[in-house]
This record gives sequence, structure tokens and C-alpha cells, in this order.
Amino acid sequence: MAALVLKMSVSLDGYVASDDGSSDWIAAGGSEDAVDWLVETVSNAGVHLMGASTYAVMAGHWPNDSGPFAKPMNEIPKVVFSSTLTSADWDETTISTGDLGEAITRLKQERSGGYLLAHGGARFARSLVETGLIDEYRLVVHPVVLGAGERIFRAPLAIEPDSTTVFSGGAVAHVFTTHPRSS
Repeated sequence: MAALVLKMSVSLDGYVASDDGSSDWIAAGGSEDAVDWLVETVSNAGVHLMGASTYAVMAGHWPNDSGPFAKPMNEIPKVVFSSTLTSADWDETTISTGDLGEAITRLKQERSGGYLLAHGGARFARSLVETGLIDEYRLVVHPVVLGAGERIFRAPLAIEPDSTTVFSGGAVAHVFTTHPRSS
């Protein structure tokens, strides 16, 4: 059974999106070693999951990009969760409608080889958190304070620290699991 991994960028004050919708803050603390870590995370996924808004941005970008993320983003299958999207032109993309929790449970059972990697927009990430089906959080904390914005956590959540990676530019990746590891 595949694990569900949520990968998100987070400000020091806990926001995953700024009030004005800009994403330039994500560059804070960026470095080559951070990019390598992120490319590895993206490349090891068995399928990419996203909501319709994130899909629209990514589908408009990755098919025309040649950078280090382009190959895994374009070649690994993608599932878009949407109640309004009727077609998906980006290769290897299917649309999932209906209950998010049921769809995630089905995908976890059907997939083997690589994890399900969820790319957040804030709303989609919050919806995933609320299902209780996330197995691992990969949170990249950037050295920036937004002061306001959107958060993904609205209630207490028991998580176990798994690893921390400090990048040369100042960003820090924290990996947490929601289920204690077996010894």
C-alpha cells in the first residue's frame, strides 16, 4: 500500500500561502542542496496529487520547462481532485471527482512503487489534513515571516519527527510521520 506524503513550503510563522497570493517568499533560503532534496522527493513519487488550482499553474508551466523538476513532473502520473474540471491536457493526468477521502484510500490501496505525493495549494492541503490519511509531512520551512496568510493545520495533530535537513541557504526540511515507526 502506498503512503500519502504532503510536501509544503512553510514560512517561519506557519503560513503556507501569503495574503496577496504571491509565492516569491518560497525562494527565501533556497540553495542547490535544497533543490536536490526537492527533486529527489518529487522524483521518487509514484503519482502526483493536486487540486485544480495547483494543476492549472503546473500544467501551464512544466510541459514547457527543461529544469531539474521537469522530467519527474511530466512523466510521473498525476491525479487532479476537482468537482469542476472536465478535461486535463497535461500528459499522464486523470481527474478524480467525488469524495476525497474515498479516492485517496483507493489510490493508496491500488498503488505500489513510490508514494502518493500531494502538492499543496492551501485549500487542497487542508482538505487532505482533514481526511486523516496523510502518512508523512515534508515541510520545508523558509527563513521568512509573512505575518499573515493561510495555514493548513486547524486542529491539533499528533506527529512524530522523522528527520531534519538543514540547507546551506537557510531553509530547513522537517519530515514528520503520523504513524509511529515499527521497530
